[in-house]
Amino acid sequence: MRPNTMNKFGAVLDDFGMESMLDKLMKDFIRPLSRVFFAEFGGCSLDTHHGFIVEYGIHRDRELGFHVDDSEVTLNICLGKEFSGGELFFRGARCDAHVNSDSQLEEIFDYSHVPGQAILHSGRHRHGAKATTSGKRMNLILWCRSSTFREMIKYQREFAGWCGECRRKKRERERLSIAATKQELLKRRMAL
Repeated sequence: MRPNTMNKFGAVLDDFGMESMLDKLMKDFIRPLSRVFFAEFGGCSLDTHHGFIVEYGIHRDRELGFHVDDSEVTLNICLGKEFSGGELFFRGARCDAHVNSDSQLEEIFDYSHVPGQAILHSGRHRHGAKATTSGKRMNLILWCRSSTFREMIKYQREFAGWCGECRRKKRERERLSIAATKQELLKRRMAL
């Protein structure tokens, strides 16, 4: 079975009997960190996971296109030994309505994989992987999910506080409202 819809090379770890180990990793380590760093993304209520290995290299997947994960929080551990390229690029967290919107300068972040090290990020943080140009890079990915967060987000009517584009639009509406109020007050003052 393919590990996800974007990768051709890899394996789903639950298929190899690793479900309980990955569940313990999520509950004992990732959930406590996510309570602090990703509470707005459901980090307090992570209850399921999807764990898999992906392979990148010359005769494997070379790169990974721009996307968001099917997770609330993602753990990405670099297992490769010798490789070049394969940097992750992040371009801001987005809700479903704004997933394809432009990135702001302050949202741009690039991350170079280091064997044996990991990055923990929101699944809603748009990202991709640049081409692996030599060697073989392998990563263990753990998508951690919250059924509570997924149910709550269905009923969200106002802006998503964690979506960079929603926040930008809210700030713009506030700026226009303040400018209109100032203009109206100025007109009233001039009329007196």
